[in-house]
Amino acid sequence: MGFFKPKKKNPYGWFGDYKKWEALTALSGGYEAEAILDKTKNALLKVKNGQAVYERDSVLFDKKIYPYSVISALLYTAVECGNNLNVLDFGGSLGSTYYQVRDVIPPVVDLHWSVVEQDNYVRCGQEFFEDEILKFHFTIKESLKARKADVLLLSSVVQYLEKPHDFLEEIKQYDFKYILIDRTAFIKADRPDRLTLQVVPPEIYEAHYPAWFFNEKDFLKHFEGYEIKMEFESFVAGEQEMEIDHEKAGYDKGFFLIRR
Repeated sequence: MGFFKPKKKNPYGWFGDYKKWEALTALSGGYEAEAILDKTKNALLKVKNGQAVYERDSVLFDKKIYPYSVISALLYTAVECGNNLNVLDFGGSLGSTYYQVRDVIPPVVDLHWSVVEQDNYVRCGQEFFEDEILKFHFTIKESLKARKADVLLLSSVVQYLEKPHDFLEEIKQYDFKYILIDRTAFIKADRPDRLTLQVVPPEIYEAHYPAWFFNEKDFLKHFEGYEIKMEFESFVAGEQEMEIDHEKAGYDKGFFLIRR
């Protein structure tokens, strides 16, 4: 008589409930790893050159998946700004979201897209991707000095900052009228933020790095001067409900905020 073998648990995903960021940095290479940058660069160059249609997290797809909530928020901003759309894309890699949505922004819209990133991404972006629309800057201040921003885009970035709440307080000084938050991780339970270790599947790239899951109510306290015009689920399959330690404990979500 045979015995059923227990199902092997997925070794990739989000794990733990850590108290200190430093406890995880020794286990992870973070986004600074050159291998991640190289893979992202090579994938996006194929998109830029028309050899592929869509890239996300360095992975190429043969069919583009549109983030319709993000697109509708950007178009709303463009209409309100007289067909001008100046996007400040903080943590925007090498322009992933720009390449994803650019073909559905009408020609009548005067589009300018500024990515603020880590130094190595900025240098790479300036060398291989920058043009009259897409620009790369080292800081928010530098980007705003070059061109004012109509909307701040935060897509899958805040949860990867060491001190995310400090950052959300710091951006208040820039008084953005429109803020678009996308693919941001929240915890289901009514508890404080949870710090986890994210283990990335090797078919994307081999990496481990710290990742926060936020208490949604506490997160939104940073935006008390804003109206929530729209809230929406992640457009990425599987991110509407996310497992931590193999239990359904989190979710990715977005908000379109307008300053009152």
